[in-house]
Amino acid sequence: MEPKSGPGKQYGEGYKYVSYGLTFAGGVIVFTLGGLWVDRRLGVVPLFTVAGTLVGAVLGFLSVYRRLEAERIGQRRKKDGAG
Repeated sequence: MEPKSGPGKQYGEGYKYVSYGLTFAGGVIVFTLGGLWVDRRLGVVPLFTVAGTLVGAVLGFLSVYRRLEAERIGQRRKKDGAG
């Protein structure tokens, strides 16, 4: 059983949201670099770089959104079960 509040609890919550931001940024960076690599290999305009950036942004957003929704649903279930 974890304490509801106390010293250090806020730091854990903050780090969780920092990890969400890093997940989003990491997805964008990885797909952008992948698109850049494909563009350089094929010698084309930055078509795949732009596409990779968009795909990375969408997938990163969806990943963070799904994690936040799962957290929200878990909190709602915990609240309904306790009340």
